[in-house]
Amino acid sequence: MRAMVLPAPGAPLRMQERPDPLPGDGEIRVKVSACGVCRTDLHVVDAELPGIKYPIVPGHEIVGRVDLVGRNVTSHRIGERVGIPWLGYTCGVCRFCLEGMENLCDRPLFTGYTRDGGFATHSIADARYAFPLGEDSDDVAIAPLLCAGLIGWRSLVMAGNAKRLGIYGFGAAGHIVAQVARWQGRAVYAFTRSNDVVAQDFARRLGAAWAGASGDLPDAPLDAAIIYAPAGELVPAALRAVRKGGRVVCAGIHMSDIPSFPYDILWEERQLVSVANLTRQDGLDFLKIVPQAGIRTHTTAFPLAEANDVLTKLRTGQILGAAVLKP
Repeated sequence: MRAMVLPAPGAPLRMQERPDPLPGDGEIRVKVSACGVCRTDLHVVDAELPGIKYPIVPGHEIVGRVDLVGRNVTSHRIGERVGIPWLGYTCGVCRFCLEGMENLCDRPLFTGYTRDGGFATHSIADARYAFPLGEDSDDVAIAPLLCAGLIGWRSLVMAGNAKRLGIYGFGAAGHIVAQVARWQGRAVYAFTRSNDVVAQDFARRLGAAWAGASGDLPDAPLDAAIIYAPAGELVPAALRAVRKGGRVVCAGIHMSDIPSFPYDILWEERQLVSVANLTRQDGLDFLKIVPQAGIRTHTTAFPLAEANDVLTKLRTGQILGAAVLKP
């Protein structure tokens, strides 16, 4: 197999030839056909997440076909198309797992972070955490759904029944969630970098009622806002944009420090919450919604060997929609 491997904190990924991996008990091996590039991959490469053990293969929006199964696997068959998401394993016995909050498991494994991921030709996954995908739609189009879509869905649910929904950061997750929100009958307000007129026009084409810079205020207060960009300064901006009793959802796994802000923009029962990871039920629920809502991802495919260049493009805001690597 071939893999783009992160050898050390902040180092460029290196293409390596490795022996083909063998699945263990309860595991499957997947021949990767597409792997989305997520902002969390940047956090891994830039060593912004704790506990990374090197070398590691990033990538957690994996689409491929099962080509080998380990012992005691009855849920998947060879040749089946599956999706491998961020959540790669939970212990099943901690209080969070037992109370239906496996996204907060005390001893989890995460694809492309604490276990090797999909920037490769093959990947190993716990069979219980691989979603059957069926045969509809294209592999590249599906890949961003496995994190941008899933985390986007969880954050949208957490935003409640907001009719006027703000989306801060209109990238991979934002452009998917905007489509779901419009299908649900919500009005979408897209906030981007001040000079990113391309993303603002993109948001309007997807049905946004308004699009502008992240420091701007819309013509009326929002019911809720979701922040996908990892910029802490957006938290006070979003709090200023939501109405009394409104909610701001921080949807990233990492964010720069939130600056101090006056209490009066939090007062009047505004809420500030975070989203952590996802559950398998989130995946099952969202993947049912995708065809009903007619979601179409906007993707650009790149060869696996160009992973470093793609990460740079993502870091500097040069990706419209989502980037996907093809082995």
